[in-house]
Amino acid sequence: MPVKIDIIILSFAKDENLKGLTIQTVDTLFQSEDPREIEFNVFVIESNKSLIPYQYPGTKTIYPETAFGYNKYMNIGIRATGSEYICLCNNDLIFHKGWASAALKAMDNDPALLSVSPYCSTFHKNEGFDENGPPLEGYFGVLGGWCIFAKRKVFDITGLLDEKLLFWYCDADYCKTLEKFHIKNCLVPASKVTHIGSESLKTVDDKEYQKLTQGPRAYYSYKWNHHSYLKYLDQSIILKAQLLLAPKTKIIN
Repeated sequence: MPVKIDIIILSFAKDENLKGLTIQTVDTLFQSEDPREIEFNVFVIESNKSLIPYQYPGTKTIYPETAFGYNKYMNIGIRATGSEYICLCNNDLIFHKGWASAALKAMDNDPALLSVSPYCSTFHKNEGFDENGPPLEGYFGVLGGWCIFAKRKVFDITGLLDEKLLFWYCDADYCKTLEKFHIKNCLVPASKVTHIGSESLKTVDDKEYQKLTQGPRAYYSYKWNHHSYLKYLDQSIILKAQLLLAPKTKIIN
């Protein structure tokens, strides 16, 4: 029997280029492993409701009715699946041959290992991590939030992802949560998944960009750095005022 792995992919295919990125992510995923050994159960959480009833090939594509939140949408996928292994993914990834097999092997060799960060040939290589090295334990600077491979047991221990975080700091919050519960995470260089870049974020306007980035910054600071709740509320009020006044210009950088 093949090992079953639930794959949750968040997508915002507001144009053909972004839709193509999601298709590429799904295609490289299915090409990366022998289906007789590993069976991928793929859920795409698509934010662009104008695509309804489109289903990405080989997937179950879901169009949530609720407003976007990165962790909120990931939790929809986590709740909708039930395999022992689960992988939380962006839609701008290239999965390389044997990535999942390598992650499973690392976990088999180390029963304490519950969370794996695959090796990105761009980010991790630029940071000086050896692409042929052994698994490296760590959290910040090691874990790539664009692709998190874990045993479902992680969420039995920690609970679901914090839905107050809309986009930025979701990976940092995951790291801090693992650290808090003493859950082992490793970068596994033999498991290779390339992150192309935050393409969807580049297409949003100033107001949405501020909402997805600065709001989470204030909440994360309150949650983990023990800043006062009143200060968090003040920052949130200021941000809302800025969003109301900001012009709707497109982010191009």
